[in-house]
Amino acid sequence: MKILLIEDNRETADYIFHGLQEKGHVASVSQDGREGLFRAASESWDMLIVDRLLPSMDGLALVHTLRGGGVHTPVLFLTALGGIDDRVAGLNAGGDDYLVKPFAFAELIARVDALGRRPHQTAVETVLRVADLEMDLLARSVRRAGRTIELQPREFRLLEYLMRHAEQLVTRTMLLENVWDFHFDPRTNIVESHISRLRSKLNKSGIELIHTIRGSGYSIRAPA
Repeated sequence: MKILLIEDNRETADYIFHGLQEKGHVASVSQDGREGLFRAASESWDMLIVDRLLPSMDGLALVHTLRGGGVHTPVLFLTALGGIDDRVAGLNAGGDDYLVKPFAFAELIARVDALGRRPHQTAVETVLRVADLEMDLLARSVRRAGRTIELQPREFRLLEYLMRHAEQLVTRTMLLENVWDFHFDPRTNIVESHISRLRSKLNKSGIELIHTIRGSGYSIRAPA
């Protein structure tokens, strides 16, 4: 397997790196949280082994950001933080397994092999594009024609849903259920008002991308 080890302790990293190589895995090491996040999101890996206490970005935030961006690479937390609350926090952040330091290398390999046998989820794009509009799900940023567009959290979620369904009809009911988590009609213009504000922000940098399908819903698509 191709494994990225994100561990800032050089001695520990070298020990694990060489051990993985001896077991036939292709291993690489990152010693910084933000660098590890970038590599985990931009390269293809079969597994991540992640320390909790990292410079620049801690392991929990790193994994939470990956999961929020749709990266489902299996994660094994390897850390000295071994309390029950620590383990629960790691699993809730998106970790698949949790091993506490100090550890037996045989157990580490057994856990790596066990995670490797699990069926992998299909990777999800972390950058969405429609025409000159670009959404970076990891950085939580939106740009159009090179200009940064500031969105509120709900506007970001609305735009993300539309972009994931680009060129498709998205109904008001679909938006209420998937953006607002409503499974009933609140009898307000909440969808329409958010669409209007989103259009206003996007159109400052170009022509209309969000189109109203009268009586049906909305569609985001590139100009013909």
